[in-house]
Amino acid sequence: MLFLKYNKWALLWALLILALCGIPGKDIPHISFLEILSFDKFVHAALFFVLILLAIRGFLLQENSIKLKHSAKWLALLLCIVYGGLLEIMQAKLFEGRNADLFDFLANSLGSTIGFVFYNKLEKIFLIRFIN
Repeated sequence: MLFLKYNKWALLWALLILALCGIPGKDIPHISFLEILSFDKFVHAALFFVLILLAIRGFLLQENSIKLKHSAKWLALLLCIVYGGLLEIMQAKLFEGRNADLFDFLANSLGSTIGFVFYNKLEKIFLIRFIN
């Protein structure tokens, strides 16, 4: 039960991502920058950036599990990358009007990796702002 208590925000965020991935492709506007990068890739990266921050924080709050607390960042990174891959597979197989996109998966993974790298710095910034 403590797992759900500390990870509720990460789980809700993951459900939001799942809901967004279920939107039929024809209903999503296509916006691109210089025909190189689509806005969609930035959205994927941003969603997974937030997801990994929430997951790491939830895992670090697990006081009863020293093993989970010790490997929180790495476990969160692994879970986010796997979840991003599973979403792309689900888009190809389950959601109507959607297909798997390798570049979406790469954007998911990149967002997760950036969150992983900058977690400690962001945590210090936000804790300082909330304390002062």
